[in-house]
Order: sequence, then C-alpha cells, then structure tokens
Amino acid sequence: MQKIQALLVFLLAMLAGCATRPTSEAPVVCPACAACPTCPPPMASPPVTPPPAVFSRTLVPGAWDELPGWKDDDLSAAWTPFMTSCRGVASRPHGPAWKRVCELAKDVDGKSVRDVRAFFEQHLRPYAVQAADGAFTGMFTGYYEPLLRGSRLKAKGYEQPVRAVPDDLLTIDLAAVFPELKDKRVRGRLEGNKVVPYWTRADIGKRGEQLPGKTLLYVDDAVELFFLQVQGSGRVQLTDGSTVRVNYADQNGHPYQSIGKVLVERGELKLEEASMQGIQAWARANPARLDELLNANPSYVFFREMPNSKDGPIGALGVPLTPERSLAIDPRSVPLGAPVFLATTRPNSNQSLNRLMMAQDTGGAIKGAVRGDFFWGFGKAAGELAGRMKQNGRFWVLLPPEAALK
Repeated sequence: MQKIQALLVFLLAMLAGCATRPTSEAPVVCPACAACPTCPPPMASPPVTPPPAVFSRTLVPGAWDELPGWKDDDLSAAWTPFMTSCRGVASRPHGPAWKRVCELAKDVDGKSVRDVRAFFEQHLRPYAVQAADGAFTGMFTGYYEPLLRGSRLKAKGYEQPVRAVPDDLLTIDLAAVFPELKDKRVRGRLEGNKVVPYWTRADIGKRGEQLPGKTLLYVDDAVELFFLQVQGSGRVQLTDGSTVRVNYADQNGHPYQSIGKVLVERGELKLEEASMQGIQAWARANPARLDELLNANPSYVFFREMPNSKDGPIGALGVPLTPERSLAIDPRSVPLGAPVFLATTRPNSNQSLNRLMMAQDTGGAIKGAVRGDFFWGFGKAAGELAGRMKQNGRFWVLLPPEAALK
C-alpha cells in the first residue's frame, strides 16, 4: 500500500512540474491570504488564455512531384535500410498495414532505382509534416558514432566513468495509471518509502563510486564522454588495442539542456560558434569551468555494452542505423520506422541535401513536429559533419494510405 501511495504522490508531483506557467506575471493570491486583514490587498489578475498544447502536428497529403529531388535520389541506397525498418515496424501502431507493404517489398529488386521508386509510389503516399503554428520548415541537426579512448579499470588518465544503469533507478510507465499518457515514462528512486526524482548530472558526479551500479569503462576525456551521451552510442578503444561498443540504455529522467545555448546566453560564444567543435574548443580553453558548464545540463545517459559488428549502432527502433540514411525524429511527429523524405542542405552550406531516410531513432533533444537528427556514421569525418549541421528543412513521411494518422 505504501508503494502505491508513493507512486501516486510521485506521479502527481511530476504532472504538476509539467504544468505550463500562465502567460500573465501577476501574482496568484491564495484565498486564505486574501481574507487575512494583515496581508496587503490582492492585485487584480487579468484573465489568462490557456496555453496551446505542448505538442501538435498535422500530416498534409501531398504529391510525389512536390518532393524536391525525389526523381534524382539514388533510392536503391535506401532499400536495405527500409527492409531493416520492416523488422521493427510490425509490432508498432499500424503494424498490419506495414506488414502488408513489407511482404510486397520482398519481391522488389532493391538494386533497381526504377523498381524501388515504382514500389514506393504505388504502395505509399507522401504526407508533409506541419507544426501547430502552420510552419512546414524546422531545424535539422546531425549526430554520429564517436571513437573514445578508454580502459576497463580506473587508472591515471582514465578516470571518466561510462556508467551502466544504476541499481536504484526506477522507471515508471505512466500509462499504467493514465492511459492517455501512453509511452510516457518517468524515472525516480526510493528515498525511504517515497519515490523522488533521480539524481541530476551534478548529483551523480558528486556521488561518484557511491552510485549503486556497474561502471562499464573509464575514458580519458570528460568532454568526449559528454558528447558520447549526446550521441547515444559510440566505440571505445581500450588500452590493450581492442575496441568495444556502447549503446544508450537509459536516462536519469531530467530534461536535456543545450550547453551550447548556455554559452551563447552567457556571451562566451557567438551563435555561429556554438557547434560541437566550438564547445570542445571552449572546454579546452576553460578546464577549470568545465564541470560547471556540463552540469548546466541535468540529463545523464547510462549505457550498455554491445557486441562488435560491422553494422551501425542500434537505434530506438531496435535495428542498426545506416550512415546518411537513418534519421532520429520525435515519434509524436513521425511514426518510428517509417520512411521519410528529407529536404534540407548540407552542413554550413546551401548545397541541397534531398534524400529518402528511415525514421529509426529518437533523441532527448529531438523535440518538435518538424525536427530531425541526421545520422552521419562513424568516426572523425562523420563527427565534423554532424557537429556543424544546423540547417533549415522540411520533410514528408511516407505511409500506407490506411496507416496515415489523422
């Protein structure tokens, strides 16, 4: 009974914390204070317009000739990623519709651009993604799989922990209590008989080895570890010459905050300098202030060790990502696993980047109807492109007609 009560208290606290502040800054006066003769008279509060929904999007039916570069893209390069997505979409919403399409796809010559284009045009329809404010254009960034240097044991020069999921991290599925909050989960921990929010990044750093749970590896650079958490997966070359892969396992439940934005707001960097490379350069120049900057982002990611393979890292769909053909999206905007046609530009360029992608991943910073994160692949060259990508663009989700979300 105590656990149930604690759960309800925690859920109510979390929901209260999610409430949107009124647009008016006039103080709210409680009835008790208003009736108290020693209190100052209450200020009149103007009527407050309810805030808009936190998230809203519309799928607008389109035509194939509206997609820039649809006729020019090498669609055969997207065929293998599409078939990979088919392994993950059957169990998701509208699974039967996707199962039908994926069964038909088995008879297609995926090496033929003409046959692949004909298949998509026959069995799917393009729907432009539109935000609640009517905009069809949004921001597209990039991410990659980095390579770090590390050790199995803590040693001089290798002191930054890559942590597994702590033993005391609780994950609570809100849909069990509130069905309308399907796919919403909160993280917490027990403090006595109460469930409280889990430790922030700063708290985790202070607790160090006291945090219950396994440390997978130790790496040599706090900044690189931070960006490993932002990317969600990576490889670590160990002191014995071997390489291991780590992948996102869970998160502490606190919202992601951009440290690049923090540096811009403080006047430490110009907006055009707030790339991954710009942040890394700032960190090298300000080592004594690094922890304080990193702790401005309370979010903290935990990892699991993965088998080495020639495939890309595993995304949120549960299938390997494909360089330059996998996209991280907000699943409220685009069904996870669906093909997406992206129209944007290359990093720091006006050169068109129009191609068919697969929505195979998600990310803590990828929030919004017209928002995406382009997976560039593994290594330094991919990191250079990912770190500089912050482009305007739009996209269309390709769906079987019977699976289109209204």
